[in-house]
Amino acid sequence: MTGQIASTHATPLRIAVVGFGAAAQAFVPAILGNPEFELAAIVEPHEDVQPQARRLGVPVFSHLDQLRQLSRLDGVYLATPTPLHAAQSVACLEAGWHVLVEKPMACNAAQALRMVDTAKRCNKHLTVGHSHSFDAPIQAMRQIIQRGELGKVHMVNTWCFTDWVYRPRRAEELDSDFGGGATFRQGAHQIDILRALCGAKVKTVKAKVFDVDPQRSTHGAHAIFLDFDNGAAATAIYNGYGGMSSMDLTQNISEWGFDQPPHLRTWYTRPDKAHSPEQELKAKQQRAQSAIPATSPHQPHFGLTVVSGALGDVRQTPDGLQISGPNGQTDIQLSLQASPRDLVLAELAHTWRGTAQPWHDGMWGYENLRVCEAAIASAATGREVLLDDPC
Repeated sequence: MTGQIASTHATPLRIAVVGFGAAAQAFVPAILGNPEFELAAIVEPHEDVQPQARRLGVPVFSHLDQLRQLSRLDGVYLATPTPLHAAQSVACLEAGWHVLVEKPMACNAAQALRMVDTAKRCNKHLTVGHSHSFDAPIQAMRQIIQRGELGKVHMVNTWCFTDWVYRPRRAEELDSDFGGGATFRQGAHQIDILRALCGAKVKTVKAKVFDVDPQRSTHGAHAIFLDFDNGAAATAIYNGYGGMSSMDLTQNISEWGFDQPPHLRTWYTRPDKAHSPEQELKAKQQRAQSAIPATSPHQPHFGLTVVSGALGDVRQTPDGLQISGPNGQTDIQLSLQASPRDLVLAELAHTWRGTAQPWHDGMWGYENLRVCEAAIASAATGREVLLDDPC
């Protein structure tokens, strides 16, 4: 799913990758295959991971400040742990570099707003991603909605069932105070999708969040209801406790577009005994080498998303979309030429060069994070949360 993109500019944008885990390792092939970009350096503090980065033939640093040694740098991709995002984004923006930061963009909305304010003050771009609204099927759904082919959208529902809780984790990935847990880390994808497709401001949030395994305490599942100010409603259902897989709802197509019937799935379930932090980190680093493939034979599926409008419904199929309406069903095949990471870079190139208005900017990521925070607050109080306009 990685395609070659012809450059329209003589000088490529020089980008450094900070953190060399699963997300970064998935991004590097897209950077190397895109003539709009040049991989300038990698920053990775773990000595046992650095040899993998050195194979790419670019400078490998241990500390973010060492990027100042480069003669020219346009921007950085921060694929580091969430607790580092705010401080590192601010440092990079103040150094004069654009920033692409992984989701969730920060541990809380206050940190995220500081990042947004810093980008404005420094006149640099802050982009949040990869998130699944970059995926070709979600973008195609959004375009169908904007063209009016479904009429007025009144409901969008998204469901995802995974083994997220039991995959190898650092401790902070499970702690909501550090932007951890499924509601922050996976709900960020779902809220991103729902906001993209409903096309309006979230007015209220009502949610239940679940922490059901005392041996692996975290926000591992949620049911979130969103009311939008244009009258649309949406739900996000997520269960990360390793039971049913949402691949059972998507014709066995995985999150990254692979055919994975049950006997071919690597599936994490509740372990008989807890692993040490060292064991978890080692397993996580090992998994990072193949967790997110660079290419795939089908479109990515972050669970199942269905859009319902006055003139019909639309959902994903393995290779595109299916629209169901009064005149029957219409199948639309989508190109596999560009991977989700290619689509991130396509937006990033326009954003950094100033040739188009950004979509997934800092405020977009901030609003996604605010909704996730509101869901957790609603679950804690049992009450609906009204989202006021941001300061």
